Amino acid sequence: MSLTPSTMLHLGTRAPDFSLPDPQGRLVSLRDFRQAPALLVAFLCNHCPYVIHIRAALAAFAREYQPQGLAMVGINANDAARYPADRPESMADEIRLAGYTFPYLYDETQAVAKAYRAACTPDFFLFDRARTLVYRGQFDDSRPGKPVPVTGRDLRAAVDALLVQAPVPAQQVPSMGCNIKWKPGNEPDYF
Repeated sequence: MSLTPSTMLHLGTRAPDFSLPDPQGRLVSLRDFRQAPALLVAFLCNHCPYVIHIRAALAAFAREYQPQGLAMVGINANDAARYPADRPESMADEIRLAGYTFPYLYDETQAVAKAYRAACTPDFFLFDRARTLVYRGQFDDSRPGKPVPVTGRDLRAAVDALLVQAPVPAQQVPSMGCNIKWKPGNEPDYF
């Protein structure tokens, strides 16, 4: 397991467009969330120990915040040919196992991950109503093997502020996790 930090995309960046399939082949696009006052884009995968470590708390976080107006979408950009646990069929199982209530999409070409400058799983990007980036960073400071409870404290603080139109905390700590499994020859130039 290779520990990789988020690239910390520049605050104020507009949300890159996407239109990606869920495991059943239904397309979900950025515009599908246009009515939501806030949008969280999370780069996830099925097998990463860092995602597995937070997935129950992330699913609970979604169930808590979606009724308050937070739209969420998970995106898996891993090379499923080299990492078969991340195939779309396995993503359907992961949705059920984790209890995700948000769309979990497959970025087969990895173009969306590159547009967001995603680097690791999990990697979180929070956008306001205008789809301007206001937070990118960790869920919290818990990690596998670290005796710190998974609370989502950092992301919660950002979402809580955004939903009441208060300033999002300026102190933002990079997310850390497994590197996105890029297809050979498709590695991004931002490392």
